[in-house]
Amino acid sequence: MDNQLAPIALFVYNRPWHTQQTVEALQKNELAKESELFIYSDEAKNKNTRKSVDEVRNYIETISGFKKVTIIKREKNWGLANSIIHGATEVLNKYEKIIVLEDDLITSPYFLKFMNESLIFYKNEKNILSVTGFSPFNVENYIENYKYSNYFHRRAMSWSWATWSNKWNKVDWEVDDFNVFIKNNILKKDFNSVGDNLVEMLFQQQKGLINSWYVRFTYHGFKNAMLTVYPKYSLIYNNGFDSSGTHTKKGSMDKIIQSKKFDKIKTLDFSSDYRDSETIHEVFNTFFSKTFFGDVKLNVKYLLKGVFFERYF
Repeated sequence: MDNQLAPIALFVYNRPWHTQQTVEALQKNELAKESELFIYSDEAKNKNTRKSVDEVRNYIETISGFKKVTIIKREKNWGLANSIIHGATEVLNKYEKIIVLEDDLITSPYFLKFMNESLIFYKNEKNILSVTGFSPFNVENYIENYKYSNYFHRRAMSWSWATWSNKWNKVDWEVDDFNVFIKNNILKKDFNSVGDNLVEMLFQQQKGLINSWYVRFTYHGFKNAMLTVYPKYSLIYNNGFDSSGTHTKKGSMDKIIQSKKFDKIKTLDFSSDYRDSETIHEVFNTFFSKTFFGDVKLNVKYLLKGVFFERYF
């Protein structure tokens, strides 16, 4: 392990309990005391969130257990996507790598170890876009006897991620080629082959229906044939599916689909075999699959906004 650990950027808003759970788990990581922590706190969007934002801000002022803690309090409400893009860019202008968490992610004690060692091992690999500490439960079960500590997939992951400045700084956040892409059925089909909601998400993003840094980041990786490093067993548990988050709904994900082998990766044996594994990818993609009736409901929502998305092509 090199002496320069990646700084951690934690993005928080108005969930004091979730933020505390995330920080306390992170403090238990093996490398926490040697790691710098940057905390980005978004300003309240309205008076209804004022109290909870203040509670979060009071709590983060008490955080210790890291090499250094830097707190950035926004003076206006940036929203998650803008806050992450700006915050990650700010950190990566000073450091060559970064580890990013949001306020509803519980980490294994081996999370920082996996992320930092992955960042070192794959640093000079041009076809690696990012690293994540999350892995879908169905992949974990499928590759129980897989000999390596990690596998690869073309889809990036937002439930914890890490990257390098030379990769991040090349992302086209405006998606200038969107109008060409959306008319190309072959490209759309290929993009959805790494999770069948991606074209839909990118469409929503470019039409102003959502504001997602993640789908633009994933699209950049797709265009450039880049992969994300996933752990064999998930080192992340998401406890945000209780209607408290911007992009979560109560009951939208049950605990049973998250890792049952949370603390299992203690020693690391990284793979250099980037060849696609069709069987792993098929299992992986079912985690993101959608239903026909969900698409009909979504199109009704779009039509009410004056837009139409033709998902079946």
